[in-house]
Amino acid sequence: MAMAGMAARIPEQTPVQVTGALAGQEDLLSPAALAFLARLHRAFEPERQARLAARRQRQARFDAGELPDFRADTRALREADWTVAPLPEALLDRRVEITGPVEPKMVINALNSGANCYMADFEDSTSPTWENLLTGQRALRKAVAGTLDWMAPDGSKHYVLDPSSRTVLIVRPRGWHLDEKHVWVDGRRMSGALFDLGLFAFHNARALQARDRGPYFYLPKLECMEEAALWERVLAFIEGDLGLPQQCMKVTVLIETLPAVFEMDEILHALRGRIAGLNCGRWDYIFSYLKTFRRHRDRVLPERGQVGMTQPFLKAYSELLIRTCHRRGAHAMGGMAAQIPIAGDPIANEEALARVRADKRREAGAGHDGTWVAHPALIPVARAEFDAVMTGPHQQHVLREDVVAGRDRLIEPSKGTITRAGFDNNVEVCVRYLAAWLDGNGCVPIHWLMEDAATAEIARAQLWQWLHHGDLHLDDGTPVDFSLFDRALLALPSRLADRMKLPGASRLNAAIALLDEFTQADTLAPFFTEVAYERLP
Repeated sequence: MAMAGMAARIPEQTPVQVTGALAGQEDLLSPAALAFLARLHRAFEPERQARLAARRQRQARFDAGELPDFRADTRALREADWTVAPLPEALLDRRVEITGPVEPKMVINALNSGANCYMADFEDSTSPTWENLLTGQRALRKAVAGTLDWMAPDGSKHYVLDPSSRTVLIVRPRGWHLDEKHVWVDGRRMSGALFDLGLFAFHNARALQARDRGPYFYLPKLECMEEAALWERVLAFIEGDLGLPQQCMKVTVLIETLPAVFEMDEILHALRGRIAGLNCGRWDYIFSYLKTFRRHRDRVLPERGQVGMTQPFLKAYSELLIRTCHRRGAHAMGGMAAQIPIAGDPIANEEALARVRADKRREAGAGHDGTWVAHPALIPVARAEFDAVMTGPHQQHVLREDVVAGRDRLIEPSKGTITRAGFDNNVEVCVRYLAAWLDGNGCVPIHWLMEDAATAEIARAQLWQWLHHGDLHLDDGTPVDFSLFDRALLALPSRLADRMKLPGASRLNAAIALLDEFTQADTLAPFFTEVAYERLP
């Protein structure tokens, strides 16, 4: 609806129109840059829309009772012997990667952190306001040039890049499903994915390629090999348009949707000339499990705190990813440690660090080639666990031929409960994260966990699923119904101590109303970011 209304106000004869305004944006959005983005849009927007339609059709089949499975038409490809192209030197050792939003202070701290790689995230940890997106593009452009600095608003500290840093930059654009409402081509919104990746490549690809640094990207939210093949064509187009060597742009694909776990070989094959690995995007993967099975009463998950990587469907997913990647000569990257240091409570802090150590020990022991952290203080913790077992740059020699992960194991329901505290925590996380996101903050510490869009989506999807099945109970026997939900929403403001100091405090009422809207809806919205994006500047 919003797209149609906006399109009517944009003259069809205007090929490219920018509706966002930020001081100095002309430097980033030069006529040449906009012409390049328009070429991307015209070449690939029809296929993007076709792939999104295919997603909707498949979800309708899942809603009707179909279960995801390995594809019969690609069985020969899965059984054949082939490998991906050799990895570049800069991506051989990725044992610890730090991730975070693209605001200047974060970019500097991440590149100075000592991590092997920094994933600069335009997706789940960035609220995609026009200001955030362009500030991020500008920060990354300066970082590539080595000129990025940042002064604290009170002038107390000046942040600068360490010229000796060897941390490798990897950029994650938004997924195929998201639009960029501030850039229109031929009367239609541009893809957020093509805007993010395309604008970064236009300004930085030549400089990075000259230094053997790619450019490198993480590709999110893929659901099938056809979506990977679309990215392959996009990247080849960009290389040709910008005069870059073919296949110099390397990618790592996040396996963070349930359908994608059944097409990992196929995704690797579609990108075989440029893919460096697959990543266990565990939080989005849990969200995707919930979304895929939103109508399946027999696959309702317990509260999110009980859905850990030792649950059978998650263990099978991570181990199959390792086996698949190592068979094909690609890296198998582990998932995110969401814990952050707990200041002022050494006992609680040590307990949190112990959970990180155990998680990273499990990943390293299973054969992963590296892992993610969200805070610089966790880098040495994660590194120690990988250093203990990984004497070389990676573990591709760990073939995990012992792993057997069939369809039923990959979708096995989890055992567990829903506690009152777990239910209330889902409500709190949703409201607090939505409030911060609406206020322009996409990465929010809540109860000493770094919440992003993926973790908040788990809480949102669980609330919808629990309430709409209508026959669930808390572990104390209380019915999980809309009366319980309404009471939790009403009680939340009084439970939030110093709530006016919380990120997005002025948006708390709007966030409560939005969560109520999402939860009352007859159908689980595929992504809150699609709906809430219309409320961002």
